[in-house]
Amino acid sequence: MSGASPIREVDADVVVVGAGPGGSATAYHLARTGLDVVLLEKTAFPREKVCGDGLTPRAVRSLVGMGIDPSEQAGWVHNKGLRIVGGGMRLQLPWPDLATYPAYGLVRPRTDFDDLLARQAVKAGALLHERTAVTGPVLNERTGHITGVTASAEDGPVVYRAPVVVAADGGSSRLALAMGVHKRDDRPMGVAVRTYYRSPRHDDDWLESWLELWDRGEAGRQRLLPGYGWIFGVGNGTSNVGLGILNTSTAWGQVDYKHLLRRWLDQTPQEWGFREENRTQPVRGAALPMGFNRQPHYTRGMLLVGDSGGMVNPFNGEGIAYAMESGEVAAEVIAQALARPNADARERALHAYPRALKSTYGGYYTVGRLFVKAIGDDRVMKLATRHGLPHPLLMRFVLKLMANLTDPRGGDAMDRVINGLTRLAPAA
Repeated sequence: MSGASPIREVDADVVVVGAGPGGSATAYHLARTGLDVVLLEKTAFPREKVCGDGLTPRAVRSLVGMGIDPSEQAGWVHNKGLRIVGGGMRLQLPWPDLATYPAYGLVRPRTDFDDLLARQAVKAGALLHERTAVTGPVLNERTGHITGVTASAEDGPVVYRAPVVVAADGGSSRLALAMGVHKRDDRPMGVAVRTYYRSPRHDDDWLESWLELWDRGEAGRQRLLPGYGWIFGVGNGTSNVGLGILNTSTAWGQVDYKHLLRRWLDQTPQEWGFREENRTQPVRGAALPMGFNRQPHYTRGMLLVGDSGGMVNPFNGEGIAYAMESGEVAAEVIAQALARPNADARERALHAYPRALKSTYGGYYTVGRLFVKAIGDDRVMKLATRHGLPHPLLMRFVLKLMANLTDPRGGDAMDRVINGLTRLAPAA
């Protein structure tokens, strides 16, 4: 009779939990500094994630920073900007031409995208362990600091030990919860549903956003929901089609989102192909944790990156760029901290991480929270749609604001207004 599998132990400088964009970016930048990094992924690549697959210029910049070739020859579908449909209008807004960000976006399915980023981290020197599900933190009994994680792997239980642990395990972040870090109820949440259709629009070189999603509320009154529908051409014969809704509406929790998606698509032209017989994937949904909805971002040896720290942009539901950017910030802070001579100095250095996040995103997310609260009133949403779209100059300003695309120094008048607004807003 064989006994239980022996518990293996693995030592590292940093353990990163979750190999999505945030975790892989963190591991990549840490490995580049020469640190011993272990990247843990509970599933195996390639694997599915609910997402629009569309990347703004912010995300492109982070990809280039990871040494990834974003060219069409490397399999990326390029887009020129955002096409907005609403209020009886169709308006095309090119991505702004900035010094800080490229003037193009990308589309790539997450099944391929996440795998590519994880492999890039491996190339930099990180150790990727797939099919390794983290089961809990390992704590120092005296200080309460995390000193590693326990995990279940295919070949048995494992303990991964490191002086610093990064939680990049998504919006539900079981590791953060196990460390007592919970979501904040005063921050916005979204929900997104999406699927794929065979469509002649698969090679559209604009990301398309539909601003009018209607639902029948109480007494049969039509209400305009705070959110948008999207159509993103994937370039492989299919389009990624979905919608996202915010919890600032009274309709939150009362809408059948899959049914709403079907009703919206039934209004699109038949020749686009967005009908059930052309659907190639199930309709899947996911939560969108927004505006720093889980804090603190550093506590007792653990840093939160990306969705685990609620870093989705409240304005547009974008999460990939902020996951990758926060991963890079986390890596820089960790590398500096691990170079300190003792535990107290290392702890002081690690506390720079939440300060850096609030300095970078805090004011912007505060403005975003005010925005989503306002459009939760369908009267505001109607006014914005009907009276904003006819003014291209205003909409170019809105695009820069909602996509967070400005040059931090210099730039045009729009950049200066947006940068000033986000500097004045309190970071919380």
